[in-house]
Amino acid sequence: QVYKGLDIITNKVSPQEQRLCRHHMISFVDPLVSNYTVVDFRDKATALISYIFARDKIPIVVGGTNYYIESLLWKVLINTKEKNSTAPGPVSDRKVELEQLDSVELHRRLSQVDPEMAAKLHPHDKRKVARSLQVFEETGIPHSEILHQQQEEEGGGPLGGPLKYPHSCILWLHADQAALDARLEKRVDDMLAAGLLEELRDFHRRYNREKVAENRQDYQHGIFQSIGFKEFHEYLVSEGNCSPETSALLLQKGIQALKQVTKRYARRQNKWVRNRFLKRPGPNVPPVYGLEVSDLLRWEEDVLKPALEIVKSFIQGREPPAEPLKMEHDVKENKRSHRVCELCDRLIIGDREWA
Repeated sequence: QVYKGLDIITNKVSPQEQRLCRHHMISFVDPLVSNYTVVDFRDKATALISYIFARDKIPIVVGGTNYYIESLLWKVLINTKEKNSTAPGPVSDRKVELEQLDSVELHRRLSQVDPEMAAKLHPHDKRKVARSLQVFEETGIPHSEILHQQQEEEGGGPLGGPLKYPHSCILWLHADQAALDARLEKRVDDMLAAGLLEELRDFHRRYNREKVAENRQDYQHGIFQSIGFKEFHEYLVSEGNCSPETSALLLQKGIQALKQVTKRYARRQNKWVRNRFLKRPGPNVPPVYGLEVSDLLRWEEDVLKPALEIVKSFIQGREPPAEPLKMEHDVKENKRSHRVCELCDRLIIGDREWA
């Protein structure tokens, strides 16, 4: 009854859920496409959202990756030149090419064409520095200038352009840390029981073994940067070439690493919600409603019923009975301040990181 008539845009879903209602954007990119970006996701998802609205339905976007959700809510991304292809195989990606440069040289180049952006970014953050250089090379406009233009649009704010869907709301399912950690560990065990190792072996045999043999394995781009691949690298490359005891130890090492990185990622997701949604300055922020999921036996009363009431209120144009979450943010905080810790010879960017 809850799912009936809904359209859901998500990257995490079980086969049972797919049978209950229509899901979009699952299994539609070849695993070997390494140049699929958040801009590609945004363009396809916004077209789907328009299609869903045109059918007088309500799109539900499910995380996952909060950065991708931000790309749908705010005008924050920048289109550069069109890609020639999304087919598998080698495709020229200027950002990846730039990332091959030494970080000092990369930051020096950015300082020459966009000193404002160079001052904001840590010299060792090669991905962001390379992206800013790519934006300048492919548009002819400094990255910082484009961001200023977005922020100055009507409805824009300090962290980006205007909210694209003004009647949005965010439902944040959060749990006590101990309950969340236990649930995440069980999730890994369930994935293993459902055939994770067989899937990894098959993928390694078809797509990865040749790269490893040629010493060109890249765990920074494409599907291989996903949680669950690099954690089992040692086990996969040594399987059949070492003793059963060593293989068993490497397998346990991979399983524990997967559990640790999964819990670490969940912490980062929660931190993102607090810092990017709840503390986001400016008027263009959708309300965020917290739903407590620590006790699954209380799912109906703690999650399902209040969530349905919140959504129903939005549809009917009235104030929901629940209060949105609020977190105070320091308006004087400088996220781009530069300080050097002489003791450890490190550049620290941002007041909060320095504190």
